[in-house]
Amino acid sequence: MEEPGGREKTLTVEQLSELRGKTEVISQFLQKQLMSHLETLRPLLVPRRLLGRYVRSGVNEEMVGADKAFAQLQEKYKEVCGKPFASPPELDESTVAAIENRLELSPWEYTHEAKSESETKAVTITSPVRWVLSYSSGYTLSQLRQAVTGKEERRQDDVRQFVVNALVMHFVFAKYPGITQLLTELRYEIGTERSPDLGKLPLVTISSCLSSFRPSDDLILAATRLSGVPAFIEIIDIDAVCTLQDPFKLRIEEMLR
Repeated sequence: MEEPGGREKTLTVEQLSELRGKTEVISQFLQKQLMSHLETLRPLLVPRRLLGRYVRSGVNEEMVGADKAFAQLQEKYKEVCGKPFASPPELDESTVAAIENRLELSPWEYTHEAKSESETKAVTITSPVRWVLSYSSGYTLSQLRQAVTGKEERRQDDVRQFVVNALVMHFVFAKYPGITQLLTELRYEIGTERSPDLGKLPLVTISSCLSSFRPSDDLILAATRLSGVPAFIEIIDIDAVCTLQDPFKLRIEEMLR
C-alpha cells in the first residue's frame, strides 16, 4: 500500500546514517510514552464496557447496550472475515469471551515500490511515529500479515481472534469518543486505517505529533541492498521539531483574538 501522507526528502548516505540512529531513539521514547498513557486509560478501554456479559469476567454486572453492540460486531465480522482471513462468517461467542484487556502497539507498515533506472523493488516501510492499537492475541500485526500471505504458519484460531480483537477496539473508540478527545489533548492523532493485505479490517491507529518522511528511492534501494532485507524505516523529521505548536496555546490565542 502506498502511504497517502508519505513524503520524500533528499538525504546523503552520511545524513541517513546519523538520522537513523536519532530516529530509533526518538521512536522508542515515543512508543514508551504512548504505552504509558494508554495504560493509564486502560480502564476506559475494557472490552466489557462495550460487550458486557459476552466478555469473560469475574464481574456479573449487566452492561446497557451489550446485546446491540454484540449484534453490530457480528454484522461487521461478516463483512471482514472473508479474504484474506478465510474465517467462517459465524462469530463464535467463545472468541469474544476470550478477549483480554491487554493492549498491544504495533508499528504501522505499508508497501512502497522503490524504483531506480536499473531496479524496482517492493519495500516494506515502517513508520516510527504511527502505531496500530489492538488487544493482544496469539498473533502480532506483523505475524498476522505473514500468516495470511503464506509466509508463516497459519493458525486459524489466532487469525480469527486478531480480527475480532481489532473490531472490538474499533467499536470501543467509536462508542466512547471521549477517549479520542483525551488522546487528542495529549497531542496524538487517532485514525482508522485499512491495509490492502488485510482486506476490509479497520485498524485503530495512533500517530505522534512528530512527522516522518521517506528519503529518495535510490537511497532506500541502497540501504536494502546493504541489509539484504526489503524493509526500511521512515526518518523522523528532526527539522520539524522546532516548528511544533501547542494546540492548547493556539486555541487560547484564537479566543483572545
